[in-house]
Amino acid sequence: MTKRKGARSTKDIPNDILQQINSGQIETANLIEWLAVDQKILLENLLKQTNRTEYLKPILNKIDQLKKQTVNTINEAIGSGLFELTTQNRDENFLAIISNHNADLVRCWATYTIGKNENLNISETLKQIQPFSADNHFGVREICWMTVRPKIAKNLTESIEILSKWTSNEDENIRRFTTEATRPRGVWCEHIEELKQNPELALSILEPLKSDKAKYVQDSVGNWLNDASKTQPEFITELCKRWETESNTKETKYITKKALRTLNK
Repeated sequence: MTKRKGARSTKDIPNDILQQINSGQIETANLIEWLAVDQKILLENLLKQTNRTEYLKPILNKIDQLKKQTVNTINEAIGSGLFELTTQNRDENFLAIISNHNADLVRCWATYTIGKNENLNISETLKQIQPFSADNHFGVREICWMTVRPKIAKNLTESIEILSKWTSNEDENIRRFTTEATRPRGVWCEHIEELKQNPELALSILEPLKSDKAKYVQDSVGNWLNDASKTQPEFITELCKRWETESNTKETKYITKKALRTLNK
């Protein structure tokens, strides 16, 4: 079941697959399925299965109070709600359950229990989020950097120092986290103004990845530089020229082309 291609549209998702996804039995296979999950039903099923139905009403109330209900806002409401309730009830066992759950969206919720935990310093936060950055599911990998990005932005120097060491990790997903979590503009998240104005601050992350073999990483590095090119075009242009001189590889050329796509229009 883990190798399913997934439906091309919501209406094409078989009922039995949707039922299994909403009950937390299987992962979503693609973005179409990920967007089709009824998170409230999934939450109710999770809480019934784990004998924690008392958590349901407070979290549903939290969702009802949202000004705008989207996949991401509901995701965050559930994740932060679970963090608050498990903290109040000292329910560490439940945190372990959701961190290792079959359902990718349940693991997404688990990442908020790290990102929302103000008792963790940035070093502890990044240490705890790293396994999620290596998750086999794209959804978990995307949500996990979003949950800790605000803390990264507040502790930028220390975060860059820690993440620069991750760039040599064997897992391309972990390497990719370093750039995706620090993108100056990012996607579906607040910008990091300091990196928009001073992209050189992140060179200790970017330099080791300038010829990374994984396209997943190359795309992220290229997008990082493209973000910065909108505020510091000269710096990015010169950096790309230097990289192409120092690293005459197809990987570097791919990254610089992606980086300069806005400036070369």
